[in-house]
Amino acid sequence: MKISCSKSSLLTGIQTVIRALPSKSTMSIMECILINTNGGRITLTVNNLDLGIETVIEGNIEKTGIIALDAKFFSEIIRKMPDSASDITIESDSKFTTVISCEQVKHTMSGRAADEFPYLPDLDKNENIIMSQLSLRELIRKTSFSIADISEDTPGQQTMRGELMEIHDNTVRMCSLDGHRISMVTMELRENYPDRKVIIPGKSLKELAKIINGGAEDDVEIIFNPNHVGFEYGLTKVVSRIIEGNFFDVNKMLVGDYETKVKINKKRLNECLDRSTIYVREGDKKPIVLDIKDESINIKITSASGNMNENVPASKTGKDMIIGFNPRFVIDALNVIDDEEIELDFVNSKAPCFIKKDDMSYVYVVLPVTISGTV
Repeated sequence: MKISCSKSSLLTGIQTVIRALPSKSTMSIMECILINTNGGRITLTVNNLDLGIETVIEGNIEKTGIIALDAKFFSEIIRKMPDSASDITIESDSKFTTVISCEQVKHTMSGRAADEFPYLPDLDKNENIIMSQLSLRELIRKTSFSIADISEDTPGQQTMRGELMEIHDNTVRMCSLDGHRISMVTMELRENYPDRKVIIPGKSLKELAKIINGGAEDDVEIIFNPNHVGFEYGLTKVVSRIIEGNFFDVNKMLVGDYETKVKINKKRLNECLDRSTIYVREGDKKPIVLDIKDESINIKITSASGNMNENVPASKTGKDMIIGFNPRFVIDALNVIDDEEIELDFVNSKAPCFIKKDDMSYVYVVLPVTISGTV
C-alpha cells in the first residue's frame, strides 16, 4: 500500500475515529487503526465492538492495500509531523513494515495484517430516520449529563448506562437517569416514522456528540438494527452496540397535580445555586434548602465550612414549601436550558422537583434531599 495526503486531512480523520479506541482491551488488534484503500478511497476505521467509527479522508492512492497500525503510536507520529505544504506519504510492504515520511522526517513502524480486525457490521437501512446534526447534538448535550456512572458489571442497572431514544410519529425523545434525576428532551422530526425504542450507551453518544459538527442544514441518518444503531453523515459512519433490557418507564413520573408552581429567572437562580456550592465538599450530603414564598425563594445552605443565605425574586402559585436539593443536580439542568424564565413544579416537600416547559419539550426531574435538622 502507498498513499499520500495532507497532514490536516489525515489528522482530522485520525481524531475522528480514535474516539472509538478502547481504554483497555484483551485484543491488541482493537488498539489499531485500519487503513483501507481497496475500495478506491482512503478509509480509516477503529472498532472496539461496542463502538466503531469509520471515515473517509482525501488523498492520493498510488498502490492499494490494507494495513492495521497501532492507533496511539500512529496518531502521535502524524501529530508531530511538520506543518508544511508537503503531503505525508505512508507506504507498507508485504511484511507490513510501514514507512511514514514528510520532507526530511521518516518514521518506520510495524503494522499488522487486517485478518483479525473487527470490521463494522453492515446495517440494514430498512428502519431509519433523518434529522439534523445540530438537533442530534443538542439532544445529547441536554440529556447526557444524567447518565448513570456505573460499572458495566453492575447487575440489574445496565440500562442506566445509556439513554433511551424513542421515536413516535414526528418526534424523537431522549431520556437519561441516574437514580437521583431524570432528563427528557423532545424534538420534532421533519416527517412521521414508525414507533421505535432503543437504549444507546452513554459513551457512544458522548463520543458521537464530539465529532458531529454540522448545523441545522446538515443531516445525519440514524439506522436501527436489532443489535446496533448507526449514525451516518458526510463521509463518516458511527456504529454502536445497543443495550438490551427495559428502560424505566419515565412517564410514570410525569404527574400533573402540582401543589406549588414557581416561575423564576433562570440566570439569577443558577448564579445563586453556583454560589451555594462553595460550601459543598466532596461526599458532603448537606443540601441547599429552598424556602418558597409568594414573592421569592430563600435559598440557604449550612455546612461545617460556613453558610449562605440569599433571596431570589420569583412568582409562585399554590402552597408555600420548604424543600432540599443537591445543588449540582439542579445546576446541571439549568446549564442546558436556553429559556430566560423557567418553571419549577412541586407536588410536595418529599416529591421530586420538575423543571419543565409547558409544551414538554424538556422535562428535568430532580429528587429532593432530606433536610431534617438543617433548617
